[in-house]
Order: sequence, then structure tokens, then C-alpha cells
Amino acid sequence: MTQLSHRMQREITKQVQINYLLYLPDKYGKDPEAKWPLLLFLHGAGERGHDIELVKRHGPPKLAEKGEKLPFVIVSPQCPEESLWEIERDALIALLDDVCETYRIDESKIYVTGLSMGGVGTWNLAANYPNKFAAIAPICGGGNPKQAVQLTHTPIWAFHGAKDAIIPAEKSSEMVDAANAAGGNAKLTIYPNANHDSWTETYQNPELYQWLLSHSKPASSSEANE
Repeated sequence: MTQLSHRMQREITKQVQINYLLYLPDKYGKDPEAKWPLLLFLHGAGERGHDIELVKRHGPPKLAEKGEKLPFVIVSPQCPEESLWEIERDALIALLDDVCETYRIDESKIYVTGLSMGGVGTWNLAANYPNKFAAIAPICGGGNPKQAVQLTHTPIWAFHGAKDAIIPAEKSSEMVDAANAAGGNAKLTIYPNANHDSWTETYQNPELYQWLLSHSKPASSSEANE
């Protein structure tokens, strides 16, 4: 019996769920017409599980918990135990879409940052959804340099500790070099004396947030004509 080649195409639906922290700036809602930038934060492997309080250990959720004022709506999801951010991509994008539908978000100013496992997740998410983010800031992460061609239109500021023994700094430099070789706009800050924790100094630096906010996605033709 002859074997014939066929192609199947069918639309399927998928239910996703994820727990997250939401930070709204103090001035949110005071001007009902104002729209706000959104920062997605991806934590590291140690904060996975079902205790959302773990997500407050590092990064923007830690700063927000301490009472620091940040000029973003900040979404900080929790990766399920034994999972990875790459596996949770559909849930992350669905979460962003849900927040954008529920809150007053400036969709030209959506950013993603993350540390360690979340740094890897930042590279991966941006490469798979290159039109979603205005800029990204992966910290002590890495990725697949072959995906860097997807990031040529995404401003990137990566960070890494030179003495990192868990994820070598070369993992970030490989991604930055590959993105730039493909025509991208990527830069890398190496902390010469830092080990794996290159995130504390990074997230305490106001220049990071100023840099993120300096980038916007260009308006689509339909938006430009409104």
C-alpha cells in the first residue's frame, strides 16, 4: 500500500493558569486617561512553586515590597515547581494579554527582565515573541545564539557577573554578540567582582529603568492612522 504525504492543520484551544504578583504605581488611576508601561519580571529557579511570597525575594517585587516607587505596572508571575519559563511561554503571553485588557497599559512600552532561570526565560520569550517587547534586560542568563536573529529590532541590555560559576558570563556575551552580528542593538554590562548575584546591583540602578522607558515599539500603521 502506497504511503501518501499529508498535512494536518487544526485550531486547538489550551487552558493556562499562573499565579502572579501585581504592582500598580501610586498614581495609577488618578488620571483615567493615562496609560502605563508594563514590566514583566521572571524570577530564578529558587522561587518556583506555590508560595507566591517567594517571588518577593529579588528584583522589582522586592523593591516594591520595601515601598520603593517604580514607574511601571509590574507583573511578577511564579513558575510552577519543576517547570521552566520556556515551558510556560503560553501562560506568560496569556498573562500579559489579560493584564493589558484589564488595566490601562501602554502596549508600546512592554518590557521583560529576569534573573538566572528568568534571564534565560527573558532571552527565550523575547526571541519567540519579537514584536511583543519594547526592550529586554536579561540578567545572568543565556540562550540559543541561533535565535538572536529574532532580536534584531529589540533593544537589549544584558548583565552578568564575571565570576559566575552557575551560568558563565560567556552565555550572555554569546547572545549579545550574536544579536549585534545580526544587526541588533544589544549591550552587556559585566560586573568584574560579582558571582551569580548580578541582579541586586542591577535592579538597584535607576539607569536600568530609565533605559527601559527610553524605548517604545513603533506604532502600527493602523494605530498611526487613528
